[in-house]
Amino acid sequence: MALKVAIVGLPNVGKSTLFNALTQTASAQAANYPFCTIEPNTGDVAVPEARLNALAAIAGSKEIIPARINFVDIAGLVRGASKGEGLGNQFLANIRDCDAVAFVARCFEDGDITHVEGRIDPLADLEIIEMELMLADLESLEKRLPNVEKRAKSGGDKDMIATLRLINLALEQLRAGRPARAADVPKEDAKAWGMLQLLTSLPALYVCNVDEGSADKGNKFSDLVAERAKADNAKSVVISAQIESEIALLDEAERAEFLETLGLEEPGLNRLIREAYKLLGLQTYFTVGPKEARAWTIHVGDTAPQAAGVIHTDFEKGFIRAETIAYEDYVKLNGEGGAKEAGKMRSEGKEYVVKDGDVMNFRFNV
Repeated sequence: MALKVAIVGLPNVGKSTLFNALTQTASAQAANYPFCTIEPNTGDVAVPEARLNALAAIAGSKEIIPARINFVDIAGLVRGASKGEGLGNQFLANIRDCDAVAFVARCFEDGDITHVEGRIDPLADLEIIEMELMLADLESLEKRLPNVEKRAKSGGDKDMIATLRLINLALEQLRAGRPARAADVPKEDAKAWGMLQLLTSLPALYVCNVDEGSADKGNKFSDLVAERAKADNAKSVVISAQIESEIALLDEAERAEFLETLGLEEPGLNRLIREAYKLLGLQTYFTVGPKEARAWTIHVGDTAPQAAGVIHTDFEKGFIRAETIAYEDYVKLNGEGGAKEAGKMRSEGKEYVVKDGDVMNFRFNV
């Protein structure tokens, strides 16, 4: 499953520093001036998963293959971006094929790092970004509306009639100053809604970039963002991008020691990725054997055949059954043999809804 998250924010809020830490590279230039990111940077990141290492150790797997998440570092947006200010619409377009948006808010004070608006106000920053995305959506839909109305009325095209209804649903929110995600979209319209490719229909996560001293509990700025997130029925994460970029350069032992000195149990990036999974309703199942131990990403509520289809479409088409062991049972009983002997290996059919952490082996017809 190709999961892609856009990192969005005003210039100099720490987006590229955060991206560098995520990808453990310096491929995105972090500099103290607007628009230093000239092209969208993309990077695949391994999803932190301690359970995978435990499973591999028990099975003696030669290779460990984690699930991956793709992050896209979008150039800093400014007021007027929807009308072409700064680097404008060319970057807004890069967000459309993402699954979610991480809004990075500057929650730190530093006289050496300029702010494009000349002040530190994370809520105002978020308002600017959201407004620019809403204006871009509004312009896109109003351009499409006449043609869709004409086709819906003249031809009686059912798809066009449905599209017109959804466009009007989105316009109702946008014209009221609300993002498209605020609309109550019927479940059966989810696919068609997604095809509108609205920037503000994407699930949003607020990332509070704080100073080093606030990395554990946040500060007055991140508290404001957390309140905003709660009001929006969204999530917020506190991260010090600068600390994360330093952690990324350390080996495992040094990393643990460094985190301990800061009073942190884990890197903030782990929390960010975990919240992105929750935001998108995702979970993990595993396949384990002598050759490899691998994590697979599926949606919460997916059935066994759908989970098999993530590996290969033929697995889903020819699905017979799934030999399934809960992660806790696999570890407690020291692997497949012990779980089978204890009666903890289950044979599940097509209706089985996969649980997070299931260890699965699929049987299928070619």
